[in-house]
Amino acid sequence: MNSNISTLGELLEAAGTQWRAYDIGRRITKLDKAEFTQIELGARPYPYPLMGHAHIAIQFWDKNATQDPYVWFLKFPIDEQSKLVLATRDHFANLVLEALGTELTSEDADGKLDNNPYVFTPNANKLAAFNALMKVEIKRPASQYYEAVENYFHAPLIHDWQTLAVQGLADFAMRLEHGQNQALLQSHWQVLPGEVQNTLAAMLEHVAISVSITELLSKSIDDALENQNKAMLINSLRAISGSSSKGILEKCVDNVLDSVFATDIEILLILVGRLWQTFILPERLYALLDNAAQVSEGDFFAGVFADLVAIPALRPQVLSILRAPSRDETLSRAIGKLFNA
Repeated sequence: MNSNISTLGELLEAAGTQWRAYDIGRRITKLDKAEFTQIELGARPYPYPLMGHAHIAIQFWDKNATQDPYVWFLKFPIDEQSKLVLATRDHFANLVLEALGTELTSEDADGKLDNNPYVFTPNANKLAAFNALMKVEIKRPASQYYEAVENYFHAPLIHDWQTLAVQGLADFAMRLEHGQNQALLQSHWQVLPGEVQNTLAAMLEHVAISVSITELLSKSIDDALENQNKAMLINSLRAISGSSSKGILEKCVDNVLDSVFATDIEILLILVGRLWQTFILPERLYALLDNAAQVSEGDFFAGVFADLVAIPALRPQVLSILRAPSRDETLSRAIGKLFNA
């Protein structure tokens, strides 16, 4: 890297841009600039690693430009302490400097990083959610598909859901505070066609939903557990996961862990991937790992353990279970396999 540039933040500032960074691996979450600088310096771990990597979106724009911002979607490996492997960050920055110099927003910048090994494309749902969120944050109009979704939610039982676009549903989810959107969602959530509900849930997991919608989804989870409706349960868990109503979230997770779905692989993956913050409580984490240990398929337990222990906020609790003297026999065997593989 250039001797005067040691971080991506410095590279972006040397190019005269304004910028923001987001985690885009687990949930689209804005990263504080000071925190991101500490991550780049190796002074603190990456807070939300997924599958051994940090998935980062960097949005940047020329201070004098009127066009939409540029975005880099970047994937860097993390080490055993969940810190960025800085050599890969440096390699990416050097490739950028070779391809673009510090002219990051020049007219011919597009396409020059297409073959960069650290650039990735998020899945369609996450890309739509990110695009919708960015339009809200920079105060730009929603996509051309948004109006059709708004109209649909006024009478979902008579409109054809198959005409709706994923981007329109993402715009709706990111604009729940606009007009009647929140009230319409509350009125119709449980009667939405499965395909619409599934896509909308994939968007809502990135939204800090209100208490009233959290309560609605909590009831939906209870109903799904009572009726053993797995599809509704998955969608409701995903949709509720971005809520800041900690007590409601924890109660929902406890109910799932004590249900017929307690050892269902898909449900456990939802809990681990999207509701990890509820497992700060050691007893709840123990219940999750105990349930995961009862899944006989392949290396499922090892994958769950590796995912959770990589999250800095959970690492002490996960490691403490290794030393717990009164573990269930199934859990003890599963942990033993981790060290005998």
